[in-house]
Amino acid sequence: MPSLTGFIVFAAFTAAGDVLNPETIGVGPSLGLLALLFLTVMWCAFSVVRHAECLATILGEPFGTLILTLAVVGIEVALIVAIMISGQAAPTMARDTMFSVIMIVLNGLIGLCLLAGGLRHGNQTYNLQGANAFLSVLVPLAIFALVLPRVTHSAPGGELSPLQAVFEVIMSILLYGVFLAMQTVTHSDIFRQPDAVDGDEGHHGVVVRSIPFHVAGLFGALIPIILLSKKLALYVEFGISGIGAPLALSGFIVAALVLMPEGMSGLQSALENKLQRAVNICLGAAVSTIGLTVPAVLVVSWVTGHTLELGLEQADIILLVLTLFVSLLTFSTRTTSYLQGAVHLALFAAYVMMIFDLS
Repeated sequence: MPSLTGFIVFAAFTAAGDVLNPETIGVGPSLGLLALLFLTVMWCAFSVVRHAECLATILGEPFGTLILTLAVVGIEVALIVAIMISGQAAPTMARDTMFSVIMIVLNGLIGLCLLAGGLRHGNQTYNLQGANAFLSVLVPLAIFALVLPRVTHSAPGGELSPLQAVFEVIMSILLYGVFLAMQTVTHSDIFRQPDAVDGDEGHHGVVVRSIPFHVAGLFGALIPIILLSKKLALYVEFGISGIGAPLALSGFIVAALVLMPEGMSGLQSALENKLQRAVNICLGAAVSTIGLTVPAVLVVSWVTGHTLELGLEQADIILLVLTLFVSLLTFSTRTTSYLQGAVHLALFAAYVMMIFDLS
């Protein structure tokens, strides 16, 4: 059982104390323990996604993918905050992780979904209004959080001035709150598959029980992830520095860990010709990352006094703007093709290349 395994691993690391400190045992054993922690956290993350899928089956769209997205964002926030609290994180760690999430989601996952779904089913349909709603919130929030701090001069480097930070927290929460109201109350129909028939949005192969059971299972799998996140952060930072890899790679690893279960769910939906669910998962993850993670890390930075840099470097800004522009082009018509998937994957490959080229 993933939850029980997570608690056992956490208890073992807690009992060992400083004996398993990475600086004590060296790079080789530390990488082995990092692999153990990575696999344990991933197993628990898959359990979170499984219970979220069951809740999605019970509640239907868009509530199902919303629960899945919020659960994954909770894991992301826990990992980033754990790294920040450890006191060993670079000021750019939160920024690198959030940027990685956006690049992985908008280029990697969207690209895979469109490519795989297009090759299997040809042109796929989705609800254009729903995708546009996601992007209309994502574009300004991403620019406010990741670009504006770099081009203003009220704070050094990519940091936010106090006024900018307050504005970012309030604006992110308000815009995301308005979006949630639209998604769940007033316009929930635009986030459903346009050509779906009754019962067509079920999730095959999922054993569904009661809502309380799956809620308890979801939180039972989330708690070990939160408990292990600080340990995982410690070994990630040490492993990255130990092998001489670029610092931005740590943000990519955290983002990939968080998004892998959710990404597989989106890919499976695209292969089943349920592109709207894949769009809800992918674009929802990107919007939630900016709308919820940015305010969370800003508040933590205030409480802990940790220096936080959110402004991207010039090359990353160009790639972010290009990604947002291509995403707007991709979701400008009511059908998609595998060509658009290939374009997004090309942008993802460029992002991975830049991690090592700019180190």
